[in-house]
Amino acid sequence: MNHTRPAGCNAALVLADGQVFWGSGAGAYGVAMGEVCFNTGLTGYQETLSDPSYAGQIITFTFPHIGNVGTNFEDVETDKPAVRGCILRADITEPANYRAASHLNEWLKVNELVAIAGVDTRRLTRRIRDGGAPNGVIIHLPAAEVEESGIDTEALVTMAANWPSLEGTDLAKEVSTQEIYEWHETEWSLKDGYGIQNDAKFHVVAVDFGAKKNILRCLANAGCRVTVVPAVTTAADILAMNPDGVFLSNGPGDPAATGAYAVPMIKAIIDSGKPLFGICLGHQMLALATGAKTHKMHMGHRGANHPVKDLETGKVEITSQNHGFAVIRESLPAGVVETHTSLFDGSLEGLKLEGKPVFSVQHHPEASPGPMDSHYLFDRFVRLMEG
Repeated sequence: MNHTRPAGCNAALVLADGQVFWGSGAGAYGVAMGEVCFNTGLTGYQETLSDPSYAGQIITFTFPHIGNVGTNFEDVETDKPAVRGCILRADITEPANYRAASHLNEWLKVNELVAIAGVDTRRLTRRIRDGGAPNGVIIHLPAAEVEESGIDTEALVTMAANWPSLEGTDLAKEVSTQEIYEWHETEWSLKDGYGIQNDAKFHVVAVDFGAKKNILRCLANAGCRVTVVPAVTTAADILAMNPDGVFLSNGPGDPAATGAYAVPMIKAIIDSGKPLFGICLGHQMLALATGAKTHKMHMGHRGANHPVKDLETGKVEITSQNHGFAVIRESLPAGVVETHTSLFDGSLEGLKLEGKPVFSVQHHPEASPGPMDSHYLFDRFVRLMEG
């Protein structure tokens, strides 16, 4: 393990197993701890960094050129990013895009995110692929401070080793809204930017476990007036709003931990007969509510090029994904049917309840960033509300 700091390095990534990756700091000064994962997307780094599902994690970008389109005020999935930090192969690229409002490095500083560049991300990705997602610490200090005092890597190894696992951790409460609010913004267009839904045909209550803004936009775009409620909202309070349908959002952490309060709510919504649609964490908790089980994956799925087969139509979709837990296929009870399967590793990617207007998917059909192959799922939800 190379604990000797090379000349000129003012940042380090230290893993719980003692491995040290030296580099140059970017973004905010400080120390960031979390589970180290990797994302294979070629685009959309700003949307990825602002996705609430990355709470408690440090993202390794496998694509080397990060920063080339800068950042803007539109391509964000939450107002306050919950990710812990990021790891880059090369120094942040200068922006070259007409929509760029600021440099990625400045955006990282404004959002108090610690980053490190100059890391051998191929080596790190192989480590995660083969050994699973490790706990890690990024440290980024002013160059003068590092030259004077150095970086205590042994202390950082201890910090990483003592950081709690995401397994058994409820992070949805941390990123969920604390207040009920209405959502009317629709999807972005090149000509007009974001639009407004003024003629909604249906009322959807969206339970926020860490909802991405683009999911809410897709619901609005599909003709829905959306009321967003906190993760801990009860079924009685949801049904009192008289929704046409209920949506369970994406989010971070262990679904079994979040399910302690969410599962009773979901069971009651199913019993009510209301159409119900879940994405990612919402999909996992819907499965738990039916009696199925979830498990922590070896390294998770994070990227924008994951092939998924719709078992009902035979269609193969290229999907955007971000999850570290999955539903165990063998645990599905009678009456719960698998609808989508990953063609990468065969993991379960979607389900429905027989005879009920209830379904969910593991991947992200709102696809920001990513392909748009799965947008039809929002139309499917609308058709259930029509019925």
